[in-house]
Amino acid sequence: MSDEQAVGHDEAQRDRMEEELLQRREAALAQVIKFGDPVLKSRASEVTAFGPELRSEVERMIAIMRDGLGVGLAATQLGVLRRLLVFQAGPDNEPTALVNPRIEWSSRELSLAEEGCLSLPRVSMDVERPLHVRVSGRDAEGEAIEIEASGLEARVLQHEIDHLDGVLILDRTSRSQRKGALRALREGTSYSPEPEEYEPSDEDELREPRTDA
Repeated sequence: MSDEQAVGHDEAQRDRMEEELLQRREAALAQVIKFGDPVLKSRASEVTAFGPELRSEVERMIAIMRDGLGVGLAATQLGVLRRLLVFQAGPDNEPTALVNPRIEWSSRELSLAEEGCLSLPRVSMDVERPLHVRVSGRDAEGEAIEIEASGLEARVLQHEIDHLDGVLILDRTSRSQRKGALRALREGTSYSPEPEEYEPSDEDELREPRTDA
């Protein structure tokens, strides 16, 4: 095989892989409840039974989260009103399930970041959240766990716990950004905050990179 043939083969293989990833993402996102469904504004119920059914649901959620290229997913986003979430805050981290999560403590230190949501296609908005949190809950086997989280991990956990309480990022952003995002959702277009000059000082809140959770 010549060098030109090898390059052509590699490009064709890369194109096939990208197409497969796109198809998997579209299939995953098709299973996610979208804005307008009342289940997204409903509070989920506590999980009381642990066993094979719950483990199977966790595996399904992790697969959808990964294929959908998300970093977190709440059961309510799949139409299941149970207090269950999965998250993977970074490609090198292991996916984790958290059952009946509770925020036990959050820092006074805040950070601002642009967040997206699998249930709000093509829109993102600025959300301010505590930079550090301590979250308790149980794993898929029912064992008690506690997570000390900061940065992206803290933001993802807060985003998904909001879902379990029927709260969306639309409820956490400014009035102007909420208005722009709602218009885009109604019209099927895209929306993201206007870029602004940002010169942080010691008194400003921290600003993180964009997060798609």
